Amino acid sequence: MIIIPARLASTRFPNKILADIHGLPMVIATAKRVQNLDDVAIAADTQEVVTLAQKYGFKAILTSQEHQSGTDRINEAASKLGLSEDEIIINVQADEPFIEEAVVQKVIEKAKVTDAMITSACKKISSLHVKDPNLVKVILDVNHQAIYFSRSPIPYDREGGFDGYFGHLGIYAFRKKSLETFCSLPYAPLEHIEKLEQLRALYHGYTIAMVEVESQSFGIDTPEDLKRALTFFQMKQ
Repeated sequence: MIIIPARLASTRFPNKILADIHGLPMVIATAKRVQNLDDVAIAADTQEVVTLAQKYGFKAILTSQEHQSGTDRINEAASKLGLSEDEIIINVQADEPFIEEAVVQKVIEKAKVTDAMITSACKKISSLHVKDPNLVKVILDVNHQAIYFSRSPIPYDREGGFDGYFGHLGIYAFRKKSLETFCSLPYAPLEHIEKLEQLRALYHGYTIAMVEVESQSFGIDTPEDLKRALTFFQMKQ
């Protein structure tokens, strides 16, 4: 099942999940983008978003406003939905209205065969973009598992000329039992420093399997991101 965590409060872009994407609220545009791949539910923090989701025919679950992360929110939703322990749950961010079906499908297929706690995705990025703190970087080991995620450029290119950077895409897959384990772990110092919840798994010794994908999508964190995304994808149509 695909669960989209939908939180209205956003420091950099208030109510961004309701921003207009070609005539649809962003969270609905995201849900429609992935609805052909699996059942979709929206885990909301307000009745307003629950009502909106239901208006467009999507299953919606009202969750606590106290959650510190989207993963904690989908864990509550998965529990309320009564999903089985082995159910694969895909966390697609509400601010990814242009995410490609092929990206989500590749994550689903990897999640079916890996023993890692989490499955996620990355793509090659230009060295011109590595200093952007809103673009999370990831470094991988020989087995294509994540070593570390950071908002800073990693690895540090001491001699110059390195072009093997990977950017992280905001999509995660868990088995329900792994999701419950993740949410039971204590918050990690690195998670607080970087403001990246996936570091909780690495800090506590769990693995994150990564799939490399081709994607032009990006998360929308600011009003400027929204303008850039709409312009870019309008030009492609």
